[in-house]
Amino acid sequence: MGFIPVFVLAVLFFVMMFGIGFILNMLMKTTWFPAYLFVLVILPVVVYSIWDRNAMTLWEHLSSFRMVDYITGLFGLAGAVLSGWTIHKLRIGGYKMF
Repeated sequence: MGFIPVFVLAVLFFVMMFGIGFILNMLMKTTWFPAYLFVLVILPVVVYSIWDRNAMTLWEHLSSFRMVDYITGLFGLAGAVLSGWTIHKLRIGGYKMF
């Protein structure tokens, strides 16, 4: 893949996870729930759902991912963490809605 599609994909996942995380934080009155959700639920579900268990082991499957896949996951995680940090700073700033 070229640089521009990878950059667009990374920014898209960052913005998507930031937005979803921000809304979840507002609705559930939590701070770090989206980051935990991303690491404990979303990543394992995605990895498990595309893994062909008959063809390869888990380690072979994880090593078959390319750099684009890891960059996308890291930017999604960064968006989820930054949404928690933003909510935390807004609460410290006195905003009761968050």
